[in-house]
Amino acid sequence: MGKRRKAREAAVQYHFWRDLQHGETPEHIDDFWAFCPVKPNVREFAQPIIEGMVAHLPEIDDRIRKYCENYEFHRIAAVDRNILRLAIYEMLHRDDIPPVVSINEAIELAKTFGGADSGRFVNGILDRVKGDLSRPLREAAPSPEKSGQD
Repeated sequence: MGKRRKAREAAVQYHFWRDLQHGETPEHIDDFWAFCPVKPNVREFAQPIIEGMVAHLPEIDDRIRKYCENYEFHRIAAVDRNILRLAIYEMLHRDDIPPVVSINEAIELAKTFGGADSGRFVNGILDRVKGDLSRPLREAAPSPEKSGQD
């Protein structure tokens, strides 16, 4: 399994833990990493995702609510809710990750950690989010150091 998949798993675990603690986070993020140890290169990819998800959580949750018509937000399984949060954060705020990659990774995480219908549920919500995007779905934005070298 690649470092990015492990990093995404760690981000989902962090936010799942946060949900169980009613939004409380550990006093220091190192407490989480002590509980959920990963290799440094995994942590390097996961840390900004975790922090970005926290920073944009109200916006992300509003987006989930928007597309979960006729379904109460608090009734979404915690695993599915946090997988959606991860993917929506990446789709909206991580131009270095193509949206289709975020969607595919989220579906795989949902199939692995969620219930029998989690993959389909996550796919349905993220497909609707994808329709709101104005950036290319299959491309990452060029990194600043590469764009200046052409």
